[in-house]
Amino acid sequence: MLAGLPAVPRYRGRFAPSPTGPLHFGSLVAAVGSYLDARTQGGEWLLRMEDVDTPRNVPGAAEQILATLEAFGFAWDGPVLWQSQRAAAYGEVLDALRRAGQAYPCACSRKEIADSATRPAVDGGLAYPGTCRAGLPPGRAERAWRLRVAAGETAFVDRLQGRLAQLLEHDVGDFVLRRADGLFAYQLAVVVDDAAQGITDIVRGADLLASTPRQIWLQQCLGYLTPRYAHLPVAANAAGEKLSKQTLAPALAAGEAAAELVRALRFLGQPVPAELGRGRPADVWAWAGAHWQFAAIPRQRSISLPA
Repeated sequence: MLAGLPAVPRYRGRFAPSPTGPLHFGSLVAAVGSYLDARTQGGEWLLRMEDVDTPRNVPGAAEQILATLEAFGFAWDGPVLWQSQRAAAYGEVLDALRRAGQAYPCACSRKEIADSATRPAVDGGLAYPGTCRAGLPPGRAERAWRLRVAAGETAFVDRLQGRLAQLLEHDVGDFVLRRADGLFAYQLAVVVDDAAQGITDIVRGADLLASTPRQIWLQQCLGYLTPRYAHLPVAANAAGEKLSKQTLAPALAAGEAAAELVRALRFLGQPVPAELGRGRPADVWAWAGAHWQFAAIPRQRSISLPA
């Protein structure tokens, strides 16, 4: 290494399922894409259980997710990180943002926001109108804590989807860091954890594209480095709905691991031989490690599966 030049950080990626139900084919696509992007670049692949939204967690789902990943031949580096065990770390970051004047208390209920919002947000909700930005209204108590956003464009270039830009002040408004129920918001938890784990590359589903500028803004507020992003096309059903627990996506079956891996690879544009689906997961991974082509992944946000 030349003197005076910083070392290039080693690739460190992650897969971060939420234990709200078992893994399904859409989850598998994200796991396969992130895993192979890490492994074919000599990087690490970390596993995080994004269980910060504890009321939505299904008992036993986390353990089922880990067992499914093992049955499908995934091998992660280091211990699993559990967001439900990291409230102290999130609280320290929120306190720092408070002291810096970047976070403020909000007394608004959902109904009040719905009544006063003037435009929809990019993620399908409502853009926060800034009611409490200058201070809590008289006689009102804090419910949540929000992060101030600035005017101007927040943009990034996605490795698959190209350039994406948002005007956060208009498109989202000041967003929540700690909810009215006392739980920390996903946006805060994911940014803090990515920094704590030294994540350099994030490969995940395109359903999270709209939230990425918020995460980048928070990274900038905290002085964190911004990872590279690649948002894979999400798997949708014949009606165009993203596969999920809500759309009754079936759970992955361990006995069909090789066939499902082949299916996920083909979804991601890889010409894997169909006969490998009748073999062992190890044989599929061996082929994928030798033939993976990131450039072959479709540059789409969603792909509907045949009925």
